[in-house]
Amino acid sequence: MAEGKLDRLGIASALRGMARLLDLAGEAPFKVRAYDRAAQALERLGDDVGRLVEEDRLTKLHGIGPRLAALISELYLTGSSQALEKLRRQYPPGASELSRIPELGSKRITAVSAAGIETIAELKEACEKGRLRAVKGIGKKAEQRILDRIRRLEGAPRVLLPEAADAAEELLVYLRQAPGTVATGVAGGLRRCTETVDELALVLASTKPVAAANHVRSAGFLSAGERDGLVVRATLPEGLPVEVRVAAPRSYPTAMLFATGTPAHVERLQKLAAERRLRLEPSGLSRVARATPLSIESEADVYRSLGLPPIPPELREDEGEIEAGLDGTLPDDLVSREDVLGMVHCHTVYSDGRHTVEQMAKAAEALGMEYLTITDHSPTASYAGGLSIDRLKAQWEEIARVQESVSVRLLRGSEVDILADGALDYPDSVLEQLDIIIASVHRRFRLDAAQMTRRLTRAMAHPCFKIWGHALGRLVLSRPPIDCRVEEVLDVVAVSRAAVEINSDPRRLDMAPRWLRAARERDIRFVISTDAHAVADYRNLQYGIAMARRGWVRRGEVLNALGAQAFARAVSPAGPEP
Repeated sequence: MAEGKLDRLGIASALRGMARLLDLAGEAPFKVRAYDRAAQALERLGDDVGRLVEEDRLTKLHGIGPRLAALISELYLTGSSQALEKLRRQYPPGASELSRIPELGSKRITAVSAAGIETIAELKEACEKGRLRAVKGIGKKAEQRILDRIRRLEGAPRVLLPEAADAAEELLVYLRQAPGTVATGVAGGLRRCTETVDELALVLASTKPVAAANHVRSAGFLSAGERDGLVVRATLPEGLPVEVRVAAPRSYPTAMLFATGTPAHVERLQKLAAERRLRLEPSGLSRVARATPLSIESEADVYRSLGLPPIPPELREDEGEIEAGLDGTLPDDLVSREDVLGMVHCHTVYSDGRHTVEQMAKAAEALGMEYLTITDHSPTASYAGGLSIDRLKAQWEEIARVQESVSVRLLRGSEVDILADGALDYPDSVLEQLDIIIASVHRRFRLDAAQMTRRLTRAMAHPCFKIWGHALGRLVLSRPPIDCRVEEVLDVVAVSRAAVEINSDPRRLDMAPRWLRAARERDIRFVISTDAHAVADYRNLQYGIAMARRGWVRRGEVLNALGAQAFARAVSPAGPEP
């Protein structure tokens, strides 16, 4: 490689640095993710990046368009780029690395850099010695939060569901090329749809299992590949561990079962098997007395052999699903994608969305939705372009115009801020004219439990309060849930007959499944929303449905599984309660 050029890993590192700086600059999340995806594509590249540059074939890579291709070519040929250098000049040295700590915004990074701290290692040392709190704008509590964040970063990497799903799909493409392959599948936390994934688990069924395992181990994009019999353990370039189990075709169902459920869930199944004089192993299910294998064609066959109904992957956590299966109370009608009839909680260019009312409407219509709620931000969310009353009314006029050209029913609404004192962010005269209100906390997250509980319960006393939006305000991997007495708040929700939003944004996935189960015990109903800020975000619905299923939410408990007219009646601020 000629002097001055960057190799593919150097280019990937530069792209990730740009992604962090763009995020720091407040660029749209989709743009930030585009740089991260391009970095991933290069890290997993099996071809020579120089050849792709010379042959102008970079755009053949997943997620790389003409602009990113030009940037990659520039980085490859010169070792730098004008865009990257321009970004770097806007921030102090080390800003890209320090921006990995969500608690450090641009102002704090400037202050920290002025104190001579340019790396995370230096930042950690300053925290441990109690020196960071001397920096303007950082107190003792903030210093501890930053230290906690650094320690979490130093542990095993965890990624969000979309990132894990993308990585798994690329791996599956490679696994399907293994000798004798007859089936492949995703298992582990990704199949159970846990909020984050710390390891990719996959299963490959092959008529030539040894050759298939060697094929996996020799993957050029996997590092530290080790084969233990028919199990291959390796690491992706970004540090995410991978485990691939190779099995004979007849063992595929039980191999998938072992690789999917938590160890506690699988252990419980093995105990049930033993009680029935059966032996359950990754290689199959057999009778103990005669050591004869049972004919198993699916995971459902395994469960039925143990006296259980089939348990959906999302429930295989040993959190009561086996007891419910044995006593006949396991829900057999968990909500599914086919049940959801309307896209709820959608933003447009009126606030912080990327697409117009018409574009959002036509995309929802193309997906077969019966209705779409337009819920841009209220005035207090000025950082997100919150709508004044005049702009809100102008949007109503546009919604009426667009409605004439689409069959999907458009409901005019708002994501209304719950203010610090529990008031809602529009006057009642405006709230009563809306079709739907999603009430959410967007600021003052650090109130103590008593203050936050009072804030929320006061908001729920408002007669227009019908949907509690991204209830606990968490951002997965970056912001903890708000501090409140959740069960007390849920008791008030139940009395007010409001609904709880299950937010499908993979960075939110709020509320967590354990709280959904607590809400179900109180007969509270739900709305599975996309929180879409662009047409592409409609695909996030799958993650909200997964969270609902993990919370044991049934079809009849989801308001947007209702038809358009019934849904509109249920959520109307001026109409009957849900």
